[in-house]
Amino acid sequence: MKQEEKAVKAQPGMLRSSSVVGSATMSSRILGLVRDVIFSRVIGASEAADAFYVAFKLPNFFRRLFAEGAFNTAFVPVLSDYRKHRDQAEVKQLINKTFGALSLILLVLTALVVLFSPAVMSVYGMGFLDEPEKFQMASEMLRITFPYLLLISLTGFAGSILNSYDRFAVPAITPIFLNISFIVAALLVAPLFEQPVFALAWAVFAAGVVQLLFQLPFLAQIHMLPRPVLDFGDPGVNRIFKLMIPALFGVSVGQINLLLDTVIATFLPSGSVSWLYYSDRLMELPLGVFGVAIATVALPNLSRQRFNENPEGFGDMLIWSIRMVVVIGLPATVALILLADPILITLFQSAQMHSSDIAMASLSLKAYAIGLLAFMLVKVLATGYFAREDTKTPVRIGIYAMVTNMVLNIIFVLLFHHFWQIGHVGLALATSGSACLNAWLLYRGLRVAEKIPSLRILKGFAIQVLVGIGLMSAVLVFANSSWQGWSDWDVWSRVWRVLVLCIGGAGCYFLGLYLSGLRVKDFKMHSA
Repeated sequence: MKQEEKAVKAQPGMLRSSSVVGSATMSSRILGLVRDVIFSRVIGASEAADAFYVAFKLPNFFRRLFAEGAFNTAFVPVLSDYRKHRDQAEVKQLINKTFGALSLILLVLTALVVLFSPAVMSVYGMGFLDEPEKFQMASEMLRITFPYLLLISLTGFAGSILNSYDRFAVPAITPIFLNISFIVAALLVAPLFEQPVFALAWAVFAAGVVQLLFQLPFLAQIHMLPRPVLDFGDPGVNRIFKLMIPALFGVSVGQINLLLDTVIATFLPSGSVSWLYYSDRLMELPLGVFGVAIATVALPNLSRQRFNENPEGFGDMLIWSIRMVVVIGLPATVALILLADPILITLFQSAQMHSSDIAMASLSLKAYAIGLLAFMLVKVLATGYFAREDTKTPVRIGIYAMVTNMVLNIIFVLLFHHFWQIGHVGLALATSGSACLNAWLLYRGLRVAEKIPSLRILKGFAIQVLVGIGLMSAVLVFANSSWQGWSDWDVWSRVWRVLVLCIGGAGCYFLGLYLSGLRVKDFKMHSA
């Protein structure tokens, strides 16, 4: 390995790297909760709120495909290969040419959507067509928010380079700026607008600029600041895009399902989009903090194991990732189901967000929580395929999951809306069901292809986790049943009680793990 290469390469442990990413992401998610609390008080679950969430979700969906999904999973393995087998100049050229190609594609896509935003919204928000004012607001805000895709995807490109060089903290910190931008806009800028939601749309654009500029100095530190070079014939660029095109679907099936949920939700009673948004945001806390953190750290390390031709190390690292997901995902699922109402009331109930809105959001949160572990596993298991440069298998599995989601959408939405007028809950439950199928098929495929250890080796570990969950659940049920009338208390009375439940529940869970024999050293694993 070249001397300069050695200078920028770090070798932190997997647990430590995940902790760094998780801690930074946790800070961002906490700010995100603050942001959503402010949103609930500024725009609530109104028609304007529905229009904004739809206008923001489309670029956010593409962001997850380009910045966090398909591009990252296609680019990192190729970059790892170049770092191992090529000199520094060739690595830099790959980065420059990839940057040029990606920038041009995103620029064209962004320009088309901005130019034809009403046509795009007529498909994506077709349920708004019968409400001209809401449709016009959503179309106008889409023009403002969609350029965020170009900015944040280039930010994600920069983050992929930094992650490949084990600089995990900077990309993990970057999302904080979106939340800061939203908070400033909601509190200070929104009152200056006739329609406050437009201030939030401009906050999206501003955040994209800040996030991209923030990462550039750190790329310069490792001598990898990209300069756009257009060369679509470059073998490395072709290799990345050949991996990326099927991965656009395979890695983001969950996001595609959520996007389809939003389209269907526009046909449901007003407020449905907002109810799904608030419940999804709470579910995103453990998913974004732990699921994404573990997958982010696992991908470059799994790629190195593949290029080092170490199948045993590949399997061990994948099992480590699954263990980390289970130890966080299972208790988070149970806690979200048990504490859905108290948390939602504490965070979001206000003059703009009524008790009826909270009740509806609580139902969809519980339905989403059922699939939380599966969502987290999909993030991690997909990296196993992308580290092997296999994007076709996740695509095939993703098709099965998406078809399943659409079938369940039709069945559950019709059933829940017809009998109980809660069609949005059917959407959330269908998404969870398809995620469970997706996770199982991904694991089964890796089990056959890589001969990774069977999940039976986690039997004793699973029992230890269940002991912790049992102790946590008993305490939460007892404590919550002793406190009634959450809606009648003032804000601070709600806050301290929720903190007691969350901290006490987590403490009991980890106490249960300790009593069952689990220790921190059981989760340590070093990078490749």
